Amino acid sequence: MSGSLNRVILLGNLASDPEMRYTGSGKARTRFRLAVGHRFKDTTGQIQEDTTFVTITVWGPQAESCAQYLSKGRSALVEGRLRISSYSDDESKETRWFTEVVASNVQFVGGPPRSSSDEPGTVTAPAPAPATSDEAQPSEEEVPF
Repeated sequence: MSGSLNRVILLGNLASDPEMRYTGSGKARTRFRLAVGHRFKDTTGQIQEDTTFVTITVWGPQAESCAQYLSKGRSALVEGRLRISSYSDDESKETRWFTEVVASNVQFVGGPPRSSSDEPGTVTAPAPAPATSDEAQPSEEEVPF
């Protein structure tokens, strides 16, 4: 099939912390689950939301960056290809299917997630640095503005 295309673009929030491992040859592989929401109107006109959890696999240096900077709750934009694999379960002798997106590009969207103690709409100012006894405090006349 010369006219085929396998491309996936997803925007969602991490449903789990990334897990990074190295292959026997030393190549980094990071996996995480991305929660992607979909809103629709049901037959009664009510808005419903459906969430799909997608396994994302990232390879190489970008896998190391994802493991370092992403965490559960963080938003990410993932571009890649869909991969469906199968394997034989040793216990049940059944064929199991595994669907994932193999990422070619992961963009970190927004800042890190707020801690649970933060309230929406509030901004916490950094605490002022304590003055040491060696530093001279300027008087109001010496302030340049």
